[in-house]
Amino acid sequence: MKRICLILLLAFAGSACAFGASPKDEILAAEKRWAEAVIALDFAALEKIYHDGLIYAHSTGTIETKGEYLAKLRSGKQKYDVIEHHKTTIRTQGDAAVAHSIVTMKGTNPAGPFDNKLMMIHTWFKGAGGWQLAAHQTTELAK
Repeated sequence: MKRICLILLLAFAGSACAFGASPKDEILAAEKRWAEAVIALDFAALEKIYHDGLIYAHSTGTIETKGEYLAKLRSGKQKYDVIEHHKTTIRTQGDAAVAHSIVTMKGTNPAGPFDNKLMMIHTWFKGAGGWQLAAHQTTELAK
């Protein structure tokens, strides 16, 4: 009987963790999926992750739409080899969230190779399909 109770307790705990993720945990997972999809050039995933009204503001001052940014990735003009979150703070309010992170991004762009330490802000909105990235803003930190 004790064994059955233990098995049921473990099963319940596992399902509670799987289905009871907090909004902050969901955003941390969304941030991880975003970074993985960008590095892998997983355009099917990025189409779902990026909101149709995406504002993508680079640390260089360039601002792009979802279509413009995905076209740059598809062309090979922008390629990320590393996107590493060092510290992330998340604030949620209903179906909106802001993730403020310190990140390292390495790759190549039209200017050549880059290795940047950045402050990054992501604005996420939750819709029927889950969390979508609506705004991206990076600022280069002093080296």
